[in-house]
Order: sequence, then C-alpha cells, then structure tokens
Amino acid sequence: MAKRRKRGEGSVHLRKDGRWEGRVVVGYDDKGLPITKNVLAKTKTECTEKLNRLKETCIGQPTEKLQPDMTFGEWLNFWYQNYSKPKLRPTTQAGYENAIYNHIIPVLGAIPLSELGTNEIQQFYAELKKRGRLIRIELYGEGVSDRTVWSCHTRIRTALDRAVQDGFIRINPAADCKLPSQDTKEMQLLSREEMQRFLIQAKEEGYYELFLLELATGLRRGEVLALQWDDLDFETGALRIQRQVYRANGELVVSVPKTKAALRTIVLPPSLVGVFEEYHGQINSRWMFPSPAKEDSPLDPATVRKRLQTILEHAGCRKVRFHDLRHLFVTTALENGLDVKTLSTIIGHVSAKTTLNIYTHVTDAMRQTAAAKIDRGIGKCEPSDEPRTGLPTQASDTRSAAPFEPYGGKIRKSGTGCVTQINDHLWEGKFSPKWPDGKIHSRSIYAGSEAECEEKLTELIQQMKAEVAEAKRLAADGKWEAAMALAVKKKARGTRKMDLLA
Repeated sequence: MAKRRKRGEGSVHLRKDGRWEGRVVVGYDDKGLPITKNVLAKTKTECTEKLNRLKETCIGQPTEKLQPDMTFGEWLNFWYQNYSKPKLRPTTQAGYENAIYNHIIPVLGAIPLSELGTNEIQQFYAELKKRGRLIRIELYGEGVSDRTVWSCHTRIRTALDRAVQDGFIRINPAADCKLPSQDTKEMQLLSREEMQRFLIQAKEEGYYELFLLELATGLRRGEVLALQWDDLDFETGALRIQRQVYRANGELVVSVPKTKAALRTIVLPPSLVGVFEEYHGQINSRWMFPSPAKEDSPLDPATVRKRLQTILEHAGCRKVRFHDLRHLFVTTALENGLDVKTLSTIIGHVSAKTTLNIYTHVTDAMRQTAAAKIDRGIGKCEPSDEPRTGLPTQASDTRSAAPFEPYGGKIRKSGTGCVTQINDHLWEGKFSPKWPDGKIHSRSIYAGSEAECEEKLTELIQQMKAEVAEAKRLAADGKWEAAMALAVKKKARGTRKMDLLA
C-alpha cells in the first residue's frame, strides 16, 4: 500500500505525458482562496526533491487555513481547487463549478465543517428538488432534476471523504443520505423503415456519409467529427479513433479521448469503405467532415445536433438524439448475435460490464430467446406466438414501408452555391469561396431559367475552385500580390459578365 502524504506536504502524481508533477498550497489570496504552485520532473524522486525545495522557499504555511473549525464552504473550495480541478477537462470543470458555487456553497457553505450533519445535507437535497432551480424557471418549474441532485451529492460526498482521510472529521455525514432514484432515460430508436427514410433525406441534405458511418459503427459524436482521412486505411478498412472534438468556452477543442479504451481501431465493412472512397474525392480537407464555414476545422457538434433534428423532421421520423443512433447500433449488433465483449471494445467502453448495465433490456430479450430455443430442443415444446418482452421500440413498429421522396425545400449542399429567382425571366447563381487572404470573394452568373442557371453555376464553381487552388499555390510560393490580383481580376471579370447578362 502506498504511503499517504501528510497534510501540508503537497501532492505528487504521474502525468499523462510521462512526467511527474508536484503541487502544494503556498498561501491564500484576499478572498481566502488557496494559491498553489507546481514543479515538474522526469522521475518521482526528483519531483519530490523539487517539491521540498519549493516548500522551503515559499512564504506562508498552507496548513494555517486548514483547521477543523473551517467552514464547509472553505473546505469544499480547497478540495475542488487542489484535488479535483487539476485533473478535469474544461467542460467537466464547468459542471463541477456550477454545482459547488451556485448550489452547494450558498446554502451549506457557512456551516462549520465539523458540525455539518446528515440532516443539513438531506434538507439541502429536499430543498433543491422543491425550489433549487436558478434559471429558466418559467420553462421547467422551480425544482431541479434528479440528475442535478445526484451531481451535488457526488461533489459533497467526495469532498467529505477527503476530509475524513485528512483527519478533519471522523465520519462522512453524506454517506447515509437518501437520494431520488436514477431512472435511466428511455432510448428512442428508429425503426428499419424510419432509418431508410432518414438516410435518403440525409443524402439529400449532404450528411449521408456522416450518419451512415454513425449507424454502422456507433461512434460518439465527438469521435466521428474528429476523424481525419489519415485515420482510415482504404485497403484494410481499419479506422483509428484517436481524438475527439468538443466545445469549451465558446471554442472548438480537439483532444485525445478521456479513457484508454476510447483509443481503438475498428474495421469497416467493404461496402462502407467503397462509399468513403467515393466521398473522399469530393472533400478537399484533412477532416472527413470539415466545417463549411471555417477553414481547416471539423464540423461543430452543435451544428450536427441541429442538422440531425432537421433531417428527422423532413424525413417524418420520431425525434432522437445523436447518442440514440449509437444505441441503435449497439442494439442491432446485440440482436444479431455479436458478443458483448467484442461490442464493448468497438464502442469504446472501459469494460463489458458497462455495456451490460446500459443494454440490459436487449440482453434480457436475448436470454429469453435462448431459453425458448433450449426448451423447444429439449422439451419438444411448440414455439410460442407471444411477443418477446423488453425489445427496443423498432421491433414493435409495424408501419408499412412506402415510397419516400426526400424533402428538397431550400436546402442546398455545402459547396454548391446558391440560386435565386430575381424576376419572372431572370435567375441568379452565386458562389462564394474563401481565398488565401481569408476573405470571401463572390461571383455570380445569370440565366433566363432555373435549369440553365444551375448548369452555368456548376461550370462557375469548377472554374472558381481551380482559380482558388492556383491562388493558394501562388500564395504558398510567396507571390501574394499575384494571388490577390488573380482574385480581383476574376471578380471584376464576373461583374462585367453580370452587367452584360442583366
């Protein structure tokens, strides 16, 4: 068993990059918040030595604030800033800070740590359920969700566990609290006929490859959007998942996944590889699913979430989340006989136990089917006509399949420009690519009919893409003036042509 470090000695841990980090509280600011410093080293011994030298040179003793008569709010803040926050991602930090600083400390923060009891914590949870909501009360009511109560409880219990370890309190008063049951959200799965309509509509709106890949692999949303072409081996079909994309503080962040299990390689079927070979020729980016609005950037997860709901609405399908498409893949795989251990590896779960806990309804149905087969084989019983229980939604969907015409509307695929009717006899087609100077330079064509306008616009897009590629080549060679002159020249030529047609 590892030796526990005493209070005030700081902490030493191994970072993901292989270096050792030592961290210690060196004082407190005017608000009573702890001030920490850290050291880095290649070995644990070297790190400990650096940490000791740091403590000798620092002014003030961190243990002066860490006394049993401190308030629970002071301890909770200290625990979060020193023990918890350094290990959390920005998105996770936001959730922790919301629970700690908006809910817990305003109510329980003034109670002395040594006097905090189970009753006070239990009353806090009850008050949260009744009138704990701080925003959007008119939409959701005064009480918070069960999930928020559990989030607050987890922060409180973990912080108090640490207080017990450090000797400030004898027992954890949050251990005996009663919490609302955590009812899992029911999965909303598409039927087979809905999936067909969904993919037809997705193809119409330019998102076919993205959602086809999701339905065939069950990847997380951030994992799908972070894929690059170098991750896919077209010869073997091997697809490496080694990064994820998410939004933090208003910016897109690309990073490695949280767990080692999420770093994995899956094999795509040959038919899907063929689809992506054709799709690859249409994409001029290192990202499989690039952003149409920002150069060298993946699609925004929020954009995909909104687009999914639009496609579902146009296809006449029930509303599902992106994560429900992952559930649909797993459910289909289990019902078709894929073993749980292999499946947990494909979808990136830490263990098969996690998969079993989430998809109990499917595995129960599979066990019932297996028992019925054994019964028929051994007891020679007649097969039952009764439907199996616990099957997902799509198994009981009996709506007949009908020919589906995708909704066209005014939606155009990314990179195809736009067509507008100006009057009864004049149509305008416009294409607006981004040039090497980072600016949008538009060019338009005019025609007497929509069909003619579409034909001319297709020619214009091919021509302008070639011009942009040439401008990028000139810019890469340092010939910025020539590149920009090309952009201005082509734009001016287009203007004269528009005047002539008008």
